[in-house]
Amino acid sequence: MRIRSRLSTAGRSAYLAMAFALSAVAGTSAALAGTGQPSPWQKGFQGAATPIAEKIHWFHDILLWICVIVTAFVMGLLLIVILRFNERANPKPSKTSHNTALEVAWTLIPVLILLAIFVPSLRLLKDQYSYPKADVVIKATGNQWNWDYQYLQHKAIKFTSSMVSDEDILKKELGDAKFSERFGKIQGIDRWKALYKEAAPLWAKHKLVRLLSVNNEVVVPVGKVVHVLVTASDVIHAWTIPSFGSKVDAVPGRTTATWFKATKTGVFYGQCSELCGKDHAFMPIAVRVVAEPVYKEWIAIMTSTEIKSRRERFERARKVIEKASLEEGGLQIADASKR
Repeated sequence: MRIRSRLSTAGRSAYLAMAFALSAVAGTSAALAGTGQPSPWQKGFQGAATPIAEKIHWFHDILLWICVIVTAFVMGLLLIVILRFNERANPKPSKTSHNTALEVAWTLIPVLILLAIFVPSLRLLKDQYSYPKADVVIKATGNQWNWDYQYLQHKAIKFTSSMVSDEDILKKELGDAKFSERFGKIQGIDRWKALYKEAAPLWAKHKLVRLLSVNNEVVVPVGKVVHVLVTASDVIHAWTIPSFGSKVDAVPGRTTATWFKATKTGVFYGQCSELCGKDHAFMPIAVRVVAEPVYKEWIAIMTSTEIKSRRERFERARKVIEKASLEEGGLQIADASKR
């Protein structure tokens, strides 16, 4: 039984390694695969898009090697003890009870290892919580189950960001009337299954990511310091972007903060990382990083007093971002004109 278990474990490991290699060769349909969003058969962190995330990844890798070395060393000592000091190989055991050099070594070496971990971890914490002067300040408020955003330097810019669902993408493709005709009479789990099946090929067509794309993305300039002030209106949520190395709780009645400085353009996704109710899994976060001229044009449209209709303002802003993303080969922005 033990041999069979080992073989089956080895077989599974080989299968996973082969599948990962094949997926790496084949790639995915989404841009920036591995950075900004999870990838099929992903191993390790999502690609870093900020200096803080790069430092987190470096620290993680160093810790991993320390763990590997310590584990290998301890296993080596165990093997030596088992092979050299068993009753058959060493019938007359030593009666030594003290060894000053050995006792100093096994006290001093762990202390040095802990110091090697402590110093870079303290530096990383300092960098994470030392806030540079902000170029952009955004307030994010978590609700069940969406996010409200407001640009505090341009208080006219505020919107709600909600997940694009199978129903949303089908309505966009078919129109409200045809959608109601096809799915209006289906109820319960059968409706969910039908929507999922029909919407599956549309996500790639519209260049959106299921369970991660939102109707209104946060737009920020590349290479600029962005402060995010985070709170909640009901229960505890968490604002998280893995590629930025940013994660902070959103607590009702309290304002917490995080910051990032994106070094790459593109769309970077996260999700609420605190259990917050039945739709916790459907509360994504999407931040689009654009070139500074594109950001300035987006701000100008979003703050324009000449455009009276909110719908038209969002539609024009969406087109600016979409045009820039297509020129860069990135993902299109979701339709933000609905809000």
